[in-house]
Amino acid sequence: MNYVKLGNTGLDVSPICLGCMSFGSAEGWVHNPWALEEKASRTLIKRALDLGINFFDTANVYALGRSEEILGRALNDFANRDEVVIATKVFSPMRPGPNGGGLSRKNIMAEIDHSLRRLNTDYVDLYITHR
Repeated sequence: MNYVKLGNTGLDVSPICLGCMSFGSAEGWVHNPWALEEKASRTLIKRALDLGINFFDTANVYALGRSEEILGRALNDFANRDEVVIATKVFSPMRPGPNGGGLSRKNIMAEIDHSLRRLNTDYVDLYITHR
């Protein structure tokens, strides 16, 4: 696989990024009735890694956090964290209340903590506003 620089970040990424919106249970998330369960999702993640794909994109809201959980477990099992690039996103409401979503400092700080826990990692490489 030939890798490319991601803008001016200094990160070397595969030219293909595996989007993880389809990973996670469809139950309870009306926006994603076609979601793949964990077993099928893990198969795709493993195959992507075997092909040299090192760039993965998810979001806190995908399957209400299940996508991040599945990606985190799979990367923990199949990859070296230092060799993959993880992007996740923030914006959509994840909990009730006036500060349960959006781009306030309060929500961003709360949601990065939740995303890191679900991804089972100490850091993400890209944190993107999901607008």
